[in-house]
Amino acid sequence: MQRSLYDKEHELYRESVRAFLEREVAPYQEQWDRDGMIDRSVFARAAKSGIYALEVPEQHGGSGESDYRYRMVVCEEIARINALSFALTIALQDDLVLHYLTDLMNDEQKNRWLPGFASGDLIGALAMTEPGAGSDLQGIKTTARRDGDDWILSGQKTFISSGIMADLVIVAARTDPEAGSRGFSLFLVERDMPGFVRGRKLEKMGLPGQDTAELFFEDVRLPAGNLLGTEGRGLQHLMSHLPRERLGVSATAIATARAIFDMTREYCTQRVAFGKPISALQHVRFELAEMSTEIDIAEAYVDKSVVEYNAGRLTPTDAAKGKWFVSELQKRVLDRCLQLHGGYGYMMEYPVARAYVDTRIQTIYGGTTEIMKELIGRELAR
Repeated sequence: MQRSLYDKEHELYRESVRAFLEREVAPYQEQWDRDGMIDRSVFARAAKSGIYALEVPEQHGGSGESDYRYRMVVCEEIARINALSFALTIALQDDLVLHYLTDLMNDEQKNRWLPGFASGDLIGALAMTEPGAGSDLQGIKTTARRDGDDWILSGQKTFISSGIMADLVIVAARTDPEAGSRGFSLFLVERDMPGFVRGRKLEKMGLPGQDTAELFFEDVRLPAGNLLGTEGRGLQHLMSHLPRERLGVSATAIATARAIFDMTREYCTQRVAFGKPISALQHVRFELAEMSTEIDIAEAYVDKSVVEYNAGRLTPTDAAKGKWFVSELQKRVLDRCLQLHGGYGYMMEYPVARAYVDTRIQTIYGGTTEIMKELIGRELAR
């Protein structure tokens, strides 16, 4: 089926992205996985090459390009080399941190911080999740109280992607315990602020090169200029940015499913059993046919979501539909691809094995599948 999402400019961009990844990422990703950390110097080179931070306005060092199709190209090309730890770190910047900053920062904050993100010298993180508050954001216990013109931030966060590497962390905190959903605000916490303590780097089952951490805030004094957005509207800020985050998960999911499926199809034409390629077996052909069909159909939904997002029409409900369905499809496709590889699929030297464990988080972060269904169901029942 002819895919009509991209124009000539996007395919030219794809060539430059592919060249960058083959030069700067593919040779090093296994070492990053062994180290448990990506060499942060690669992000400065990535930003210089236009791999991310495209949406940063020109006056702050970016290109001011908001067409999400360029993000899709990056997702697809990173999936092609199976560098999912790198993919998540880039997505964290483009689909979360930078999206918040460009939307919510005032001019002074933009002048102060955006040039560093545009150059790749600053890395950000978003800290919402706590030990007792994941999908239920109103369960956040981290607090910020006024002290003169400053704020005093206290609490802890967990499962924070890029928590060790980050130079600037967006932290959600409760600022008025009596105000219900209007009692939360967002703050910008800078590296090495007194009282900001990074806990252990968490050991995950997948994405080993992508650092994930616990963060502690022990009476961190924040100047008034470190409030992000409007006081008391933190929860609303978080909710309004979820469609972009969930579109990002869908983009990574469909790109990874497609890339691993293509690798598996090629493997099936080369792997010989009973004197012929296993692709000659009807069961294998049926498996490939089913996966190819499912991926094509899901890809059409993601493409439509990208078009809707570019037009400013992607709703939280439609983003939630894509997030749960495509991430569940990714998990299902990779499981079947691993099965078709047989024993080799269980060997970490094969991309399908690494992608299999990296994929498992996709149905959890950004809102679990169960939460997505609940949100969609509420909307349908209104």
